Amino acid sequence: MTFNLKHFLFEFTKLEFMGKVRDIMEKNVITIEQDKSALDAAHLISEKDISFLVVVKDGIPTGVVSERDFVRKVVANDKQASKIALSEIMSFKFRWVEPSTTIEEAVQKMLNNNIRRLIILENNKLVGVITQTDLASFLRSKLLIDGTVKNLEKDDS
Repeated sequence: MTFNLKHFLFEFTKLEFMGKVRDIMEKNVITIEQDKSALDAAHLISEKDISFLVVVKDGIPTGVVSERDFVRKVVANDKQASKIALSEIMSFKFRWVEPSTTIEEAVQKMLNNNIRRLIILENNKLVGVITQTDLASFLRSKLLIDGTVKNLEKDDS
């Protein structure tokens, strides 16, 4: 049986959660200035062992760049990363929510927009990010806790 992430996220949204995005978001977001080169971004992604960066201009998020962007816009076109401006390969369209957004709403936004990462902004400032991995970890913990509670309730009756 193979893991189907879209099915997983769809099932995830059926569960009732009281949690907010702030409860699961990663607060240490790695950023890069928009005026850097694609090579600078590639080095940072490799050095930090991450799959994407938030691109900022004067501290304000302007887009994102992912490993996928490198494959599609640099490697597949046989371009030299050191000669390409980051702004040429980054995505200026990015989705975001606030820390007070429910986890269910955030998951739904990710599903509706077919995205793997969601930027968290508060007063237009970057405060975090959530990824599919964060959501999977949260769900795993929730299911384990719910299972344990049900087992304890069974033992008590």
